[in-house]
Amino acid sequence: MTPRPPLRCLRCARPAEGFDGCRTCAAEGIGVNTMPPLADLAGVDLAAYPGGPWGLPSALPVSGPPVTLGEGNTPCVRLRMDPERAQDGDQVGELWLKYEGGNPTGSHKDRAMAVGVAAAVAAGADTVVAASSGNAGAAAAAYAARAGLRCVVFTNEAVPAGLRAQIDALGAERRVHPGTTAERNAAMARAVEEHQWYPLTSYSSPSPGGNPYANEGYKSVAYELARDFSGRRLDVVVVPTSRADLLAGIGRGFRELAAAGLIAQEPRLVAAEPSASAPFAAALRRPDRADQERTRVVHGRTVAFSLGEERPCWQGLDALWRSAGSAVAADDDAIMAEHRRLAAEGLILEPSSAVGSAVARDLARTPGALVVAVGTATGLKGLAG
Repeated sequence: MTPRPPLRCLRCARPAEGFDGCRTCAAEGIGVNTMPPLADLAGVDLAAYPGGPWGLPSALPVSGPPVTLGEGNTPCVRLRMDPERAQDGDQVGELWLKYEGGNPTGSHKDRAMAVGVAAAVAAGADTVVAASSGNAGAAAAAYAARAGLRCVVFTNEAVPAGLRAQIDALGAERRVHPGTTAERNAAMARAVEEHQWYPLTSYSSPSPGGNPYANEGYKSVAYELARDFSGRRLDVVVVPTSRADLLAGIGRGFRELAAAGLIAQEPRLVAAEPSASAPFAAALRRPDRADQERTRVVHGRTVAFSLGEERPCWQGLDALWRSAGSAVAADDDAIMAEHRRLAAEGLILEPSSAVGSAVARDLARTPGALVVAVGTATGLKGLAG
């Protein structure tokens, strides 16, 4: 069994154990993730970086052999803009989509699960467990199978048939919980406590975010963007956001790159949310950070079914504060219009991914702007047979 790298609370800096976030901050009603130290990228040659989490293994808090299916190195696709809707004349900025649907199981979750399962192997675990509305469960199942571990996925009845079939085909044990997301996560928490299964996703309340070692896999999105847009100023990166694991991981990656002098300036991060459940947008409307971190909203139904929380996870607020970022909500009509528009360009993304490019499209109408939206997952899993 390999010792785990030390974790500290992002908010209060207290050392921590386990994967349920900072218990001191949770007692204040604030879910805060605990994270390992940032990696030192000094001396890294970005031009030679091959992509993916394992392209820079020294940047990961995991020792031992990698668990990989070839994740990462996903394409950036330039999207069409409407010059007639530009601001200040007929010029517009550039809008690009970082297409994470190109990962082995079809979503960005592969980056985290590759690292999380490797960490589970290093910890001597024989069973990994995830609570998921679909993509995380599929990725957990795939990487557990690759590593020869048992995988249990707590899910609900609303998961699309294609995602259920993917989880089942990959050999995971799917436990369907008929209650709310909070009740599903509570069932997972009991399983972690009773059986000592290794948790790959968030399960405590208030949610701090996912497994901190797994989340380090998301830094590779920032590394790839810095490599692919080398020599150009990347202004904004828009990230579909729920518990902000991806947003926070990308932010950490850009911080590491800036600290090593590999980029001149960190891009501004924008959290894209469905308006039916947009705690980050609600929080950032408040002037005081103490009020922002205690924001609560009503979680409504949305076509972006895998997004939306009642509270903003602190790790996401931290990423937005550090990058002078913002949060923007899009309603269901705008999300589905973007979904159709992407399909007209040959890209089928799930609605929870299309919210990112819907928000980014407005930002890219500023002349000269270079904006990248992270397209988190393919929409092929949701198509009717």
